[in-house]
Amino acid sequence: MVSKIIYLSHPEVKIDPQRAVSDWEISKQGRRRLIAASKRGWPGRGWRIIASPEVKAQQTAEFLSNAFALPLHTHPDMGEVDRSATGYLSFDAHEALADALFAQPAIGPQGWESAQAASQRITKAFQEVMAEVLDNMIFVGHGAVGSFLWCALTKTPISRAADQRRCGSFWAGSMGPDGFVPVHPWQALETAAAK
Repeated sequence: MVSKIIYLSHPEVKIDPQRAVSDWEISKQGRRRLIAASKRGWPGRGWRIIASPEVKAQQTAEFLSNAFALPLHTHPDMGEVDRSATGYLSFDAHEALADALFAQPAIGPQGWESAQAASQRITKAFQEVMAEVLDNMIFVGHGAVGSFLWCALTKTPISRAADQRRCGSFWAGSMGPDGFVPVHPWQALETAAAK
């Protein structure tokens, strides 16, 4: 049996320097993008959702679950790269550390979880889920770990070139007897349409 796979990163969030990043919520813009995709019939019925425990991913997953009556589960190891060592950073400071994260996967910049460790964590979570169920799956999570998972499944080196260009993007593939077969890398949610 072949299972379709989608990995969706949460869309835009309300940035709140006073709250932990894992507690940030989806913004009005992010919700508008989800509503637009659902009005185009995406993703449709027949999927099972597995979500990161972070609030923004949970809200994204809950929206899709409610829109199409999809079963929703949470996997505790699907969170984004642990950046708690630095806490909130300005956009430019965050991007500089993200560049370093991808450039040196074995080293976590300024105490961040390393790309290598995050990749092993998200890949293990993915494998655990796929060992239990053979449904068509939507994994709802985050940009960096979603990029690491794509690299692991496609057996390509971790690089910033593999990262999403915009939050609220998704990649697709399938899992079957011969392993993972990629369909497309990151695409913005605006390209999503019912299949």
